[in-house]
Amino acid sequence: MPKPYTIYKLDAFTSKLFGGNPAAVCPLETWLPDEVMQTLAAENNLSETAFFVKEGEGFHLRWFTPEYEIDLCGHATLATAYVLFNELNFQQPIINFHTKSGILEVSKKGDLIELNFPSRMPQPCVAPEALLKGLNLPPLKVLKSRDYFLVYEDESLIRQIVPDFNYLNQLDTIGVIVTAASKEVDFISRFFVPNSVIGEDPVTGSAHCNLIPYWSKELNKAVLTAKQVSARGGELICEDKGERVTMAGNAVLYLKGEFYL
Repeated sequence: MPKPYTIYKLDAFTSKLFGGNPAAVCPLETWLPDEVMQTLAAENNLSETAFFVKEGEGFHLRWFTPEYEIDLCGHATLATAYVLFNELNFQQPIINFHTKSGILEVSKKGDLIELNFPSRMPQPCVAPEALLKGLNLPPLKVLKSRDYFLVYEDESLIRQIVPDFNYLNQLDTIGVIVTAASKEVDFISRFFVPNSVIGEDPVTGSAHCNLIPYWSKELNKAVLTAKQVSARGGELICEDKGERVTMAGNAVLYLKGEFYL
């Protein structure tokens, strides 16, 4: 007889259903085999599926794209915290997640959920030819941390960028961030994912580990407002704290159900 497992699907970094970035969240009593979790993530076909197991006073958290396990994911972490706070009756104000990127603190801040993540300041780099050919508009600067990080001189250009994955799929990187300062908020961005069914990620918490320290330095301010201007869109309230950054946002529960193994 197949065993039932609970699954939640949420929209993260948004206060409205069908906005932000969708993620699946799967609470587990013990770990499933890695290949099973990878297959489930492919079956869900969302940018990330999060799995977590209780570990001491906190939780061990892992994230899978449809193709591979990833080292850091913001929106699925926010979605997992939402499930713990609002569906599983977690009573403490702070959740400690043990992850591939160390211990991540997540806390309630009024109506928002705030993530405390490592800062990853991008550094100048030589742009590969495939990167420049893979975008229809040339950037002002090219930097890199985990992901390529392209700065543009005007926010209107960010919305006009069209990725060509025939070229971007030649890159050995998880993502490509494009960004510019904004008049409406402090900065905007988009995030492209080579070699993936995702294509463009709607709202990317891990990208803001790069974006926050960069724009904090450029704009000379610690607290920043940000928008990811994908088709679904998302909003974040950010703060640069030196070696760490925080990003806060909302989430909306879309679905609760069961899968059977």
